[in-house]
Amino acid sequence: MQTSNRFQALRYCVLVLLSLATAARLCNGVELRVSRAALERTLTQQLFSGRDGRYYLKGDSKSACWVYAEHPELSFAGDRVVVRVKTHARLGTSLIGKCVGVGLSTSAEVSMVPDAEGESIGFRDARVERVSDSKELNFFLMPFLHNQIPSSMKVNAADVLRKALEGSTLTTGYTLRLDKLTIHSMLIQGEYLVVDVDGDMSIK
Repeated sequence: MQTSNRFQALRYCVLVLLSLATAARLCNGVELRVSRAALERTLTQQLFSGRDGRYYLKGDSKSACWVYAEHPELSFAGDRVVVRVKTHARLGTSLIGKCVGVGLSTSAEVSMVPDAEGESIGFRDARVERVSDSKELNFFLMPFLHNQIPSSMKVNAADVLRKALEGSTLTTGYTLRLDKLTIHSMLIQGEYLVVDVDGDMSIK
């Protein structure tokens, strides 16, 4: 009876792993579906996780003059991922604790193409779609949109799946381990980024 229960537990775990697209050579062309909301949450956690939900491109909350972005919104458009942020700036010269200059509020957009980077879901071909009319503000916005947003959205899929497998010995009596994961291609379908993967998994 105990052997039968162990077998059923193992069978259940394998089915769960396959449904989560845990890469195994038992199943070629496994798909990992990553929702738009999950990618947006990753970006928020990486860049906008502070108490005020802001990312400062210049200064901080105590500075007289500052530039910050907030409220990231992620969407899909064709084969590209689009990120829109709200930006606020107080640009000028700090004088006696106050910023003597102009205040600006606008939105900015950058789009990029999902790109496989070994075990990771990465992004390339960042293209700024919308910035402000201020050259001074754009001096801070351009590198933020081109570099920091794409790099902060990168997800190591193998690490995520390995963390999901932690504790498998206690719950199933078996140690389930993801040994290798390779991402081959990605395609946007509806509200999901569909990732084609394969790899090696061991069960002890």
